[in-house]
Amino acid sequence: MNMAHVHIVLNHIPSLGSVLGLALLAAAIFTKHDGLKKFSLGVLVLVAIATLPTYISGNGARQVIFKQPTFPVGIVEVHQNAAMLTLLAMTIAGAFAWFGLWEIRRFSRAGSLTTMGTLLMSAVATGLILFTGSLGGKISHAEIRETADASITEAAGWKNTVDAFLARGWVIPAVATLHYIGMVLIFGVSLLILLRVLGVMKSIPFSGIHRLLPVAILGFVINVITGMLFYLQQPVSYLMKSAFQMKIACILLGALPVLYFTMFEDPWQTGSNRSTSALTKIAGLSAFVFLVGAIIYGRLIYISN
Repeated sequence: MNMAHVHIVLNHIPSLGSVLGLALLAAAIFTKHDGLKKFSLGVLVLVAIATLPTYISGNGARQVIFKQPTFPVGIVEVHQNAAMLTLLAMTIAGAFAWFGLWEIRRFSRAGSLTTMGTLLMSAVATGLILFTGSLGGKISHAEIRETADASITEAAGWKNTVDAFLARGWVIPAVATLHYIGMVLIFGVSLLILLRVLGVMKSIPFSGIHRLLPVAILGFVINVITGMLFYLQQPVSYLMKSAFQMKIACILLGALPVLYFTMFEDPWQTGSNRSTSALTKIAGLSAFVFLVGAIIYGRLIYISN
């Protein structure tokens, strides 16, 4: 199995999952079914998480097939352009969906603005995902290409424009600063959750800590966007480093405990001067360990060969 195979397998998740999540959310809004709405928001969050490795594996797939004599460089560049927009749109849609879950937990219902924002961004992201997928199909299947596709050249891509932007002296320091700010937000909230679930701040109910979770999600969105800019500098170099692969794995695994704290009753029922359950302790510790792992492997990217 090579990276092209991995990419083909992964891209089914956002393609089918986004359509499912969008359809379920629309049905939940139409029928005013709160349970279905909660489920659909969860689906969209999971799809957003799956979009990140799908995007990253795309560059690896390119390296596998670019030596083929019929390699359509122009279509690949357009496909990558669409993939960048898809990742951005799906990240924003996932953030809206997660905030809706947060509101359901905190206020028993998702706000109308959050719901409509999730619906709108999910519709945009779904359209982009399907468009990106259709372009991806043309890369390996010449039989579905249109006549106009033959005239698409490498100049249709954004690579030169992006490279020129990143080459400006102030861009990378600014992106790095934003990335560190996002990491601080995530780390701070994760540390507070860990301390509370381990019983260090038992006088504070978990509902008080729960108020801070959107701060961590904001940090995550900042880090996805800024991290993508770092990645675009040398995507092939990043993909070949085991430290980068481990960092992505830590990010994806660390997202699961966050969903646990957002969707499940057990941590929410932990009041003042009450100890959390063993499962909640494991979730809090896991989230923090995966975050620290992502930070460590992120540094190793730049010092490893």
